[in-house]
Amino acid sequence: MIITKTREEIELMRESALVVSRTLGMLAKEVKPGVTTNYLDKIAEEFIREEQHAVPGFKGLYDCPSTLLTSVNEAVVHGLPTDIPLKEGDIVAIDCGAVKNEFYGDHAYTFEVGEVAEDIKKLLQVTKESLYIGIRELKVNNRVGDVGYAIQNYCESFGYGVVRELVGHGLGKKLHEDPEMPNYGRRGRGKKFVEGMTVALEPMINMGTHRVSQLKDGWTIVTKDGKPSAHFEHNIAIVDGKPELLSTFGYVYEALGITSDEEQEFRQKELVL
Repeated sequence: MIITKTREEIELMRESALVVSRTLGMLAKEVKPGVTTNYLDKIAEEFIREEQHAVPGFKGLYDCPSTLLTSVNEAVVHGLPTDIPLKEGDIVAIDCGAVKNEFYGDHAYTFEVGEVAEDIKKLLQVTKESLYIGIRELKVNNRVGDVGYAIQNYCESFGYGVVRELVGHGLGKKLHEDPEMPNYGRRGRGKKFVEGMTVALEPMINMGTHRVSQLKDGWTIVTKDGKPSAHFEHNIAIVDGKPELLSTFGYVYEALGITSDEEQEFRQKELVL
């Protein structure tokens, strides 16, 4: 059952989402060769608790041992932080959750570590673009399949694999609410969107096959062919029949020193839907 939110609750959810947005912006300055994901996890927890007076959303949930899930290169999602240093040319998808005012924020960005190959840059670009393409379909009277179809059609046009086993989800006082939001599907199929619903939309797109497997740690999901995977996630509410972003990548762009023209272009993608 879809749990709709009042305008007041949506504003509380925006606060929760922005806790994570600011955390990702802080981490953007720290992602570099030689840094470990365990270090990133430690400073993220401190930042959430001490600077933002919120609580890590993942740690302890489903027995998750960490504040962040850090997925490097062929890891798709749910990678556990380690003491292995990041190296030049890696990518790392950082997925972070936080709870504030009883509501969850859940937000992810895939970072480049130093200089990465052009084909990997393209994967990240297309995956991020597909997120906004999916968001545009998140409006009253559309259906789950409309979002999934838009993401799948765009990413597969570049020859990429769209992960089937992992999906986005409704979001609220629980991290995972209805509806499930696959990144593939058929137009006109699935649950109908309604005013006041809130979701986490998160394309997980592979450079090669869409097939994945789970490592023995019981968490980390990797691509079957060992090729890289990208993951971007936003929190969105339906307000006045249209999608409204609760999270933002603006803090990440600011930290990465993206030029004003580029930043404006990115912000337009977030605001003009």
